Amino acid sequence: METEYQVVLVTAPDAEVGRRVARKVLEEKLVACVNIVPQIESLYWWEGKIDSSNEVLLVMKTRTGHLGDLEQAVLSEHPYDTPEFVALPITAGSEKYLSWIADSTRTAVD
Repeated sequence: METEYQVVLVTAPDAEVGRRVARKVLEEKLVACVNIVPQIESLYWWEGKIDSSNEVLLVMKTRTGHLGDLEQAVLSEHPYDTPEFVALPITAGSEKYLSWIADSTRTAVD
């Protein structure tokens, strides 16, 4: 079942890149909000070995219809070869908050 709203997770190498990505997607009205969570440590498989890096986590709130355009906007600003872009459905939330997401994003959706 597809929901109308999504939380999208994106990691970035630092707060400067995170803010640049956040401003782009906000200016394009693809998201209502981006939280930038500082100083996370990521461990992951990359090129056949376990690697690690310090990153920031972007937590974006959007509507499902914007996911394609949002992913393209993130990819256009992101320096990683394979940036994280994971969408999680919002299955419940306060009506007022969800309405704010809708009101704060583009009106025309896919």
